[in-house]
Amino acid sequence: MAIDRTRTLRGAACGAVASAIWALQQPLDKLAFGSRFDDVELLGRVFERGDGWYPAGLALHMQNGAIFGAVYANVAPLLPLPPVARGPAVALLENALTWPLGRLSDRFHPARSELPTLTGNYRALAQATWRHLLFGFVLGELERRLNAEPEPEPEAYQDGFSSNGHGTLAHAVSVEPAS
Repeated sequence: MAIDRTRTLRGAACGAVASAIWALQQPLDKLAFGSRFDDVELLGRVFERGDGWYPAGLALHMQNGAIFGAVYANVAPLLPLPPVARGPAVALLENALTWPLGRLSDRFHPARSELPTLTGNYRALAQATWRHLLFGFVLGELERRLNAEPEPEPEAYQDGFSSNGHGTLAHAVSVEPAS
C-alpha cells in the first residue's frame, strides 16, 4: 500500500485537533465522571513533576494524536465500516488495547503517588472510553472531510451534453454575436 503524503499530513492535523478538543473538554468530564484521571497530566508528569507539567503533557498528547491521525488517514479507507463509524471504532479499539497498560503506570510512573490509580478504576475507564469516543468522532469526521475524494461528474453531463440533449450552459453562452 502506497502512502499518500498529503493524506497523511491532513490526518496528522486532524489527530492533533481532535486531541486538543479532548484535552479542552477534560475538566468537564472529570466533573461528570467524578474522576480526577487526566491524560495530559499523566503524560506531562513523566517529564515535569512541578507545576509546569501541563504544557509538556499537552504537547505530548497532541503529538500522540497527530501520529494516530496520520496512521488512521491511511488505514480508514480500507475499513469495512460506514465512514461515520470508522474513527470511533478505531479509537475505541485503541482504548481497549491500551487500557490494561494502566497497571504499568500505577507501578512505574515517576509521579504515581500524585496520580489516581487506574487499575480497577471503573470511573476512569468510563472516562477514557468517552474521551476516545469523542476523539474518534472528531478525528473521523475531520479526516473524512479533508481527505474526501472528489465526486465524479454525473454521467448525464459527460462529453459536454446533458441527458436532455441541449448541451451545457457553457456551450449555450456564445462570445461571438450570432450572424
